[in-house]
Amino acid sequence: RRSSDLERRGIHVDQSELLCKKGCGYYGNPAWQGFCSKCWRDEYHKARQKQIQEDRELAERLQKEEQEAANATQGAQGGPPSLTFSKFEEKKTYEKSRKVTTVKKFFSSSSKAPPKKEIQDVKTPIPAINRQVSVETDRVSKDFIEFLKAFHKSGQEVFKQCKLFLDSMHHKKELNIEEQSEYVQDFYQNMADKMQTRLRVPSEKVEKAMDEIEKFIMTRLYKHVFCPETTDDEKKDLTVQKRIRALHWVTPQMLCVPVDEDIPEVSDMVVKAITDIIEMDSKRVPCDKLACITRCSKQIFNAIKITKNEPASADDFLPTLIYIVLKGNPPRLQSNIQYITRFCNPSRLMTGEDGYYFTNLCCAIAFIEKLDAQSLNLNQEDFDRYMSGQASPKKQDSEIWPSDACVGVKQMHRNLNLISQLNERQERIVIEAKKLEKDLIDWTDGISKEVQDIVEKYPLDIKARSQPLADIDSENVENDKLPPPLQPQVYAG
Repeated sequence: RRSSDLERRGIHVDQSELLCKKGCGYYGNPAWQGFCSKCWRDEYHKARQKQIQEDRELAERLQKEEQEAANATQGAQGGPPSLTFSKFEEKKTYEKSRKVTTVKKFFSSSSKAPPKKEIQDVKTPIPAINRQVSVETDRVSKDFIEFLKAFHKSGQEVFKQCKLFLDSMHHKKELNIEEQSEYVQDFYQNMADKMQTRLRVPSEKVEKAMDEIEKFIMTRLYKHVFCPETTDDEKKDLTVQKRIRALHWVTPQMLCVPVDEDIPEVSDMVVKAITDIIEMDSKRVPCDKLACITRCSKQIFNAIKITKNEPASADDFLPTLIYIVLKGNPPRLQSNIQYITRFCNPSRLMTGEDGYYFTNLCCAIAFIEKLDAQSLNLNQEDFDRYMSGQASPKKQDSEIWPSDACVGVKQMHRNLNLISQLNERQERIVIEAKKLEKDLIDWTDGISKEVQDIVEKYPLDIKARSQPLADIDSENVENDKLPPPLQPQVYAG
């Protein structure tokens, strides 16, 4: 019965839940509150314009109050005029700071930036890392220039625009990360439009060109915009990492994962999927990080297909992805997700398999953050004991034994189960060893046959030596008639 409950209550996300909640048909993103990139920017601009209007009205009201206060101060007798004015200045500063940050608090959970001294301490460059970054930057620059050669004059214009953009970004480091993201996204959109309209670049080449532009731009901006101190990305990373560590006891059966790791091929695919999702943190370009997610997801689909002997479904994929994330515990997971969300070419996140896999990864992280006893088909008491480390589901077999069962019998059955598993592994090893032995014998026989065929086709004819070799001076019998050797002589100059 419990098995049927697991199947019935498995993790399920309707495909419509992955799409933008505005109904545009593109993939949504939890970081954009369920909107796609396009709709999110529209909502952001509306809220921003509204905030600008409110700030303008606030400034006018404060200016009017300040003027009235100044007039009242001039007419007052005996009171310090600067005191009243300073109160209005303090009120104005407080009101402005409170209102201006409203949009930022609504759209992001960024924290205040630390003092400049602390930032300088954190940003102290490490020579070895700088050398590595410089090498990678030079390599990307050469690849980008080589790629643009095929576009001739259009390529020169693209390179010029990219350089101008990087120069302008250098002067915008004081902006918050959301504003920098908006600036980069605008550049992507403008470059794509310019290549299609003014530069007459074929549409099929625009997408590839945008990928190369993204690599060129983000390789240089990475150290400034990835996990900046002005956000709480690092705090979220630690929270998620701690959460995943606390869930180390979760088994594939609890998540209804349709993957059998006892199959060697499936086990290898699971390891490769974990490696791909961990490798994401080592990449510097958003589309490269996205490619790691895509490779991981394809390994998962292949593992499910081999286990079930049929194509995997979306309902099979999400639980398995959650299991891979729990098992791999990728470093700086939230920072990488935010970095991709902020600076990746939006067309990749809105459509295609990259967008689908990325959206599922965001859903997997959201599920892990909210995972509870009901999600794993456990009662609250067991869930709390597992989370606190008081017990582990892998060691609990009390459900199949009566309370008065002998401890020795329980241990015996556990040992028998372990021996049975070892026996199965031994049988697989023996089968593989015999197969290897047969392959070696076949290979040896094949080599011997090939050598024999060559010898028969080209026989080796070894001729006997005609006469023995003689000493070069053997014919000189009259050695005694040879002139004496030359003697050194000294000449006086």
